[in-house]
Amino acid sequence: GITVIPTRLGVHIMSPRVINPASLATPIGFAHGVLAGGAVYLGGQTAMDADGRIVDGDIVDQFRRALQNVLETLREAGGVPSDLVSVTIYLTDVDEYQRRGRDIGRVWKELVGPWYPAMAGVGVTQLWQREAMVEVQGIAVITPEGRSA
Repeated sequence: GITVIPTRLGVHIMSPRVINPASLATPIGFAHGVLAGGAVYLGGQTAMDADGRIVDGDIVDQFRRALQNVLETLREAGGVPSDLVSVTIYLTDVDEYQRRGRDIGRVWKELVGPWYPAMAGVGVTQLWQREAMVEVQGIAVITPEGRSA
């Protein structure tokens, strides 16, 4: 269960709770997310399907699946896309990501809406799964009402 601890400031802090949606591949050695206080720390997600395989397709297809996986973890924690406060996107091909920026932007708007949190894009030489081109990681803050202001 969740433990609520009163602090000297009168703020209640819940002990961390691991969030591993059944619809995502079973994590080994990590958690898809951790809910601590009102924050949800969303572990890096690639375009992995429920069977642990990277989906077929290009960088836009992989971005879509990776973002869907992040949002699934956020929803499982009780959050919504507008609760995102920070997103980091790791890319094996920054040039291709920039070339497909309009398509990736359409995917973002379809899945998240008009909200843009603080974001960073980071070029990397390789991700954990060699065929992965994109990994999305985030932080969200859920208010007691379940939605950010």
